[in-house]
Amino acid sequence: MTPESIVQAQLDAYNARDLARFVACFAPDVRVYRPPQAEPALAGREALAAHYAANRFNLPALHAGLVNRMVLGRKVIDHERIHGVREAPFEAAAVYEVGTDGLIAAVWFYEA
Repeated sequence: MTPESIVQAQLDAYNARDLARFVACFAPDVRVYRPPQAEPALAGREALAAHYAANRFNLPALHAGLVNRMVLGRKVIDHERIHGVREAPFEAAAVYEVGTDGLIAAVWFYEA
């Protein structure tokens, strides 16, 4: 898979609330960052799965719409509009770094 195709696969799984398919797109030692914190908010595929099961995939109106995407080598930058997490939709940028194994190795989330 290309970096863009694995990022699209995780977005499709996210919108389908398919936890197994979603976490399969990420490396076992994935790190998820929420700047400005320097330390990862989540580390490892198991922590990622637990977080999304408890805080996202249980939300009936959950949906992330892709506004724009840029691909720079192994980095994919998505501008998304997120529905169903808060009372009103909000925008976020996600920077995905895809490892040489073709899985997402790190993510940086920026929320508006």
